[in-house]
Order: sequence, then structure tokens, then C-alpha cells
Amino acid sequence: MSIYKKLISFTGLALIALGIGLTASSNTVSANTTVKIGISGSDHRTWNAAEKKLKNEGITLKFVSFSDYNQPNTALKNGDIDLNAFQTKYFLDDWKKTHNAKLTAIGKTEIAPMALYSSKYKKVSQIKKGDTITISNDATNEGRALTLLQNAGLIKIKNTTLPTVSDITENKLNLNIKAVDSAQTAHSLGDVAAAVVNNGVASDSGLKIKNALYAEKVNKQSKPYINVIAAQTKDKNNKTYKKVVAAFQTNATKKIIKKISNNSEVPAWDIKLK
Repeated sequence: MSIYKKLISFTGLALIALGIGLTASSNTVSANTTVKIGISGSDHRTWNAAEKKLKNEGITLKFVSFSDYNQPNTALKNGDIDLNAFQTKYFLDDWKKTHNAKLTAIGKTEIAPMALYSSKYKKVSQIKKGDTITISNDATNEGRALTLLQNAGLIKIKNTTLPTVSDITENKLNLNIKAVDSAQTAHSLGDVAAAVVNNGVASDSGLKIKNALYAEKVNKQSKPYINVIAAQTKDKNNKTYKKVVAAFQTNATKKIIKKISNNSEVPAWDIKLK
């Protein structure tokens, strides 16, 4: 074969190889794509199934843990993380208004019932006059905690969107309702009669909802308290982030949520609340 023919043959093979390479790359996600997800606390086991699925698609999840409920949204607003998954839709909507932030919920995760815990009492009826009960001090969780205390029969509050301690209309036991940082509610149990604790904080602190004095019921009133995955509004249609949401919202994740929460948390992306 002449040098000229060899050159043509080599060039043809090279072009074929290049074509194959281009075809393959056009159907796969770029390698080493990392998505940073902000969470509250350190437990991200509910993401185990999604992590495995996304890894096969060339997407790696990196979890960034925060100690209070304001930090994950601040980090998302500033672009320090790509997504966060720690809050209710209600909390997100209130926070972004207060902080003038362009953040958007792009997917539902679960409903995590809030509960009243105590290291002193076994029943709500044992709570005494003058006892102190701690609740979260952020607007949405404070209102949610006060509603829980009303449903438990301990107080009565005004019918308002975001009740605060000042909206208590009846307090027969003269309870001292003390608002503290959400992360401190569980830690306060050694010093107070009881505390209303978010599910995530309770889980990190080793509290089990089956031992709670009272827990929220999951019904149509729970809708504002569905937890969500949030992104910057400009990224709400980001294809990679949509893949992250889809990878989370699977039957495999449902099984993990139910297992690690002892059925206290309810996968919420496809349920109908009655």
C-alpha cells in the first residue's frame, strides 16, 4: 500500500473513532459533576439511594452540614451551595420574603412531624402549673409549635397565619413558653419540663417520636409543612438539579425514609393529604 493510501486509511479510521467518541459523549453527563447540598445536622442517609443512582450518571453529591436554620438559605442565596434540603415550604416562603432572596422549591421530600418531648413526664396530663416549655424561635416553627401545644390541649391561640407567644389567648397552667434557637430545643430538655422539637433536631439528638408526649398528625393541615429541595430561582430548570430531585423521589428512598424514621416521617412527593 502506498504512503498516500495509508494516510487516507489512517485519517478515515481517526474520523470514525472521533465520531464514535462524539456520539457517546453527547448521551452522557459530564464526568465529575458535583452538586453541593446544604442540610441541617449531619444525617443524610435518606439520600443514599439517590447518591448511588446519580453516581452512575456522573453526578456526585456533596453534603454541607449547618448548625441552624438560617445558614443553609444564606449559603444558597450567596451561591456557596447549589441546593438545600432541610426546610418546609412554609419556612422557605417566609425566609425568602424576610431576606429578599430569590429561592424556589424544586421538589418535595417528606413530612417530618414535630413533637412534644420531655425527660420528666410520660404524658401531657402530667405537665404542671408554671412549667417551662421551649419552642423554636423562628417565625414559622414558632407558629407550628404553638399550634401543636394548642392541639395537645395545653393552650389556646388566636386564629392567625403565624402565631407568636403574644397570640396565646388561654394558658390555664400559666406555662412559661420560652422561644430558643431550633437546635437548642432538644438540648434544653434537662432544664425544662418539655420541648417542642423538630424531627431533624430530634433525630440528631437521639429522640424517638414513639416516646413523645404528643406528635403532629399528618393530614391536609400538614401541607405547608412538607419539606422541600430548594434552589436559586434562576436555577429552577437546571437539568442536573432536576435529575437530583428525580433520583431522590423514588421507591428506594421511600423505604429508607420509613426505615430510619421508624415510620414517623412520610414521603411526600406523591401523597394526597386528606
